[in-house]
Amino acid sequence: MITKDVRLAETVVIHHPDLVNLYGCEIGEGSRIGAFVEIQKGALVGANCKVSSHSFICEGVTIEDGVFVGHGVMFINDTRPRAVTESGHPQTEEDWHLRTTLVRSRASIGTHATIMGGITVGEGALIGAGAVVTKDVPDFAIVVGVPGRVVGDARSPADRVESGEAQC
Repeated sequence: MITKDVRLAETVVIHHPDLVNLYGCEIGEGSRIGAFVEIQKGALVGANCKVSSHSFICEGVTIEDGVFVGHGVMFINDTRPRAVTESGHPQTEEDWHLRTTLVRSRASIGTHATIMGGITVGEGALIGAGAVVTKDVPDFAIVVGVPGRVVGDARSPADRVESGEAQC
């Protein structure tokens, strides 16, 4: 479902519009959104991004231009989630603190990575598949593992294979 309050640039491609859940978000020119993606209110996806299937982009996430989001990537905006308040009542939006996340331009986030709230993923950074990112990622860093750790520089020939792709 795509609600009326979604701001889609003219050249956005949504491969299966009946199989996404977009509400209150903004998606920039030339971006592509896969099936079974949810993008919540207040989230921003820049121009020329690719968001692969089964990914979740929550409120408070800003993704700059040219970012790749692999399949099943999860963003988290509440680092202390609870279903109920101390008094046992269901939580409302007033009962939690939104942790914002920024993904800088040309970063790539591998399949099934989890990005915790309150961090910045640097420009051109490469997050390996399955990584759990718990702290800020420097520009062009290669991050892998649980918890995520820097293992290289995406610009370094020593950290690339012959095809020009970074090793993780």
